Amino acid sequence: MSVPIAAVLFIFLLVFGAPIFLVLGMVAGVSYSLDGRPLIGLAQKIIDEMNSPTLVAVPLFVMAARVMDTGGISRALIDAASTWVGQARGGLAFVCVVTCTIFAAISGSSVATALAMAVILVPAMASRGYPRPFTLGVIGASGTLGILIPPSLPMIVYAVITDTSIARLFLAGVIPGLLQAGLFMAVILFIARKEKLPREPRPSFKTFVRTNRIALPALMLPVIVLGGIYSGIVTVSEAAGLSTALAILLAIYVYRQIKWSDVPTILAQAIRSSATIMIIVAMAFGFSHWLTETGLTRTLLDWVTQSGMSKWQFLLVINVILLMLGMILEVFATLLLTLPLIVPIMIALEIDPVHFAIMMIINMELGLLTPPIGLNLFVLANASKAKVGEVVKGVLPFIFAMLVLLILITFIPTISTFLPNMVYGVSK
Repeated sequence: MSVPIAAVLFIFLLVFGAPIFLVLGMVAGVSYSLDGRPLIGLAQKIIDEMNSPTLVAVPLFVMAARVMDTGGISRALIDAASTWVGQARGGLAFVCVVTCTIFAAISGSSVATALAMAVILVPAMASRGYPRPFTLGVIGASGTLGILIPPSLPMIVYAVITDTSIARLFLAGVIPGLLQAGLFMAVILFIARKEKLPREPRPSFKTFVRTNRIALPALMLPVIVLGGIYSGIVTVSEAAGLSTALAILLAIYVYRQIKWSDVPTILAQAIRSSATIMIIVAMAFGFSHWLTETGLTRTLLDWVTQSGMSKWQFLLVINVILLMLGMILEVFATLLLTLPLIVPIMIALEIDPVHFAIMMIINMELGLLTPPIGLNLFVLANASKAKVGEVVKGVLPFIFAMLVLLILITFIPTISTFLPNMVYGVSK
């Protein structure tokens, strides 16, 4: 009886612009009440699900990204990348892709990656005569690597919900992430030649050595963090804490951009950002629990089974649905709203959850770049005082490249499963 009312309430709240955590929480709470069940049961379920050591990694990685952004680490990475690829035509755009790939290997956040690059690269590229839509487009698109290159915050949440190995998920993102970076570079190469974009001066050998020596501690961060996870020396949560601690030490003692007195303020800002994510996660757990108890997941599974839908047809349909949801929902809302319905079908069709995770992440990357909700669009528009339309114009070529990647990942699972299967064996 509560399902039709819940559906109406869900649509009503979304249409009137209610925050997604409020939409999920109210639908679950009202539905529980209409079914005559005490809300304390729903609250206890949320607490049980949130009591996960793995979820501790989310705020810690957000803290690490915040420290990197304010502590001079991102600047050191950009300077080093400029000595590697800056001499190519459109060199600063290549620098953006390379730096985002490295930054993503520490931060786990797309918005943090895009924002860190925007602060430095938007004025630098403007001064060199790069078209502003192209500048914003390459930064916004490259920023999405933050949730595909490990460690990734959405991967952590996916692992908690589906009980999938985080180490496998992280390894699965490596090849697709590098492939995405390669596709972006191909787009940049084409545009750079067409628009005759500038090159950066070739650095002297002395400058090259000095710049990379300065950047070496920052470059070691992803090696230490990811190496610790893959070797089994530390858990993901411990690695997140380690990355935060190392980032603070580097920012204070190596790059000297902050002082110990600045740390509480920086961490408070990071906690505020991560609290938003955790509230959405908490409400989504309650919503998914209610959704499961209604039997909707069972009904949907029976329909898919009886329809005779094949694996590739299911993946194609899910891609279309995820692309549409990405236009109106943010990353974690899309992930948490769809997984309770999709996972039982995924298991029944014997789809590798690691492969499926990477496919979902790429869809969410696209969601960050597609209006009307695309978060990276608004972050960059706000950071550069530009119109959202300029950012949209700039990201279009990169969206086409990502759609190519999505097709490859969807129908060639080996791209995402090769590394985890090679390191940990084929999952059963």
